[in-house]
Amino acid sequence: MKYKYKDESELLKAVAHPMRLKIIELLLLKPPTEGCSVNSIQKILGIPQPTISQHLQILKNKGIIDGSKTGTKVCYRVIDKRAAKLLQLLKQ
Repeated sequence: MKYKYKDESELLKAVAHPMRLKIIELLLLKPPTEGCSVNSIQKILGIPQPTISQHLQILKNKGIIDGSKTGTKVCYRVIDKRAAKLLQLLKQ
């Protein structure tokens, strides 16, 4: 066994929280222009803003999502296609 699975393990650790899975699902379902800021995610999921920011930071640090700033608002999107595939598998 030469394959190390390090990247895959890091991906699984990053998404191994129900709220992070919900955030990924939300970002995949919403068009980039709506539902992608911290405030809109908070309104939809109903959890405190600092908690959402914490989860977003974990996902961003692992390269699963990215944020682009427009004025004062940061809009997040999923950039790791494996996360989308993983979510599809989990929902089966």
